[in-house]
Amino acid sequence: MRRRRAALPTAAVVAAVLILAAVAGAVTTQIGNLKVSATAEFQPRAFPRHGTLPAHFGSIVRINSVNGEQPPALRSLTFEFDKHGRLNFKGVPTCTVAKLEGTTPDEARKRCAGALLGTGIGRARVAMMGKPPFTISSPISIFNAPPQGGRPALIAHAYETVPAPQALIVPFTVEKVDHGRYGYRTEIQLPEIAGGAGAAILAETQFGRTYTRHGRKVGYAEAECVGGRLQVFGKLTFADGSHLQSLLTSPCHTD
Repeated sequence: MRRRRAALPTAAVVAAVLILAAVAGAVTTQIGNLKVSATAEFQPRAFPRHGTLPAHFGSIVRINSVNGEQPPALRSLTFEFDKHGRLNFKGVPTCTVAKLEGTTPDEARKRCAGALLGTGIGRARVAMMGKPPFTISSPISIFNAPPQGGRPALIAHAYETVPAPQALIVPFTVEKVDHGRYGYRTEIQLPEIAGGAGAAILAETQFGRTYTRHGRKVGYAEAECVGGRLQVFGKLTFADGSHLQSLLTSPCHTD
């Protein structure tokens, strides 16, 4: 990873883990006072010589400051994914932002149970004037959403209780691109945490779903192994203008 300075503030964190979960492996970087680490597991590792298999992902992401101070808030994410994969979003039940507005995590999962694609937990550190820093946490849910302009769409949902209880809802789409090894791209603008006083420090998720279509099992996300690896490029933008960029690869093999 490397850091570049820019003057681009945007929003904070909740669904960062969905994207980082799309790779297997581990990476840790420390730039100045900021330290970011991510570990992820991609299943399966073994693929047939031809065709795709349903894919499931698990990930842990940590953001910390070396000196113990509040880390900068994560504002936006841009990721490009290996073209040797696909999303089977057609025919999967969907959920909408309107259904999720004002819901707690339990209520959201009950209302949109059929559209649930991933679950996890997120934690943030909150620094409010006149109070010592404290940590808040929330379950994270990832739902399939109605396609937008023919593009796959998803919604990330979390919940905060300070400064007032409210749902944090992050809709985003995935577009097809033709960029060398990459065939898919997503940009995510993230909402503020705790009215701007919070910064993400931990996110853990499991993402992936298998269902039956025309008598056979398929995955919402599927992949094939080409060249012994799957690959993703990502850029994270923080509130202080820092950019962290990374190329992550996941080894795979064919039977």
